[in-house]
Amino acid sequence: MQTLIRGSIGASVLLLALANPAYAHHSFAAAYDLQDPIEIKGSIVDVRLTNPHSHFFVDVVNAKGETEHWKIEAGTPSGMIRNGYSPKIIKQGDIVTIKGFRARNESSNGMLRELITADGTVYGMFGPQEGGAGATR
Repeated sequence: MQTLIRGSIGASVLLLALANPAYAHHSFAAAYDLQDPIEIKGSIVDVRLTNPHSHFFVDVVNAKGETEHWKIEAGTPSGMIRNGYSPKIIKQGDIVTIKGFRARNESSNGMLRELITADGTVYGMFGPQEGGAGATR
């Protein structure tokens, strides 16, 4: 009887552990409008390579001359690194162009599709099929 109870508790804990990541994962299409592309150019304020997703914080000067603070969500840190990005590549104050998609809510301004450095190097969230990770234009 005790073995049955321990087995049931163990199975329950295992199921809860496996269900949590599935519950936490979300669809990019649900959070971002893939029909509303964005392209911004601005100065890097901060880069956070943290799980589950990386974030780029960029100050963009709008048409009125006002500074807008953008938060751009990107892939996982390991995915960004695998696609050619390195934490040493971009420093605070560097000018970048980010292409991506607008957020559906206010938790973020957008999702990164590709990041282009001042020298024309492209780092895509989705890897080489997006024009080559670390490719230049």
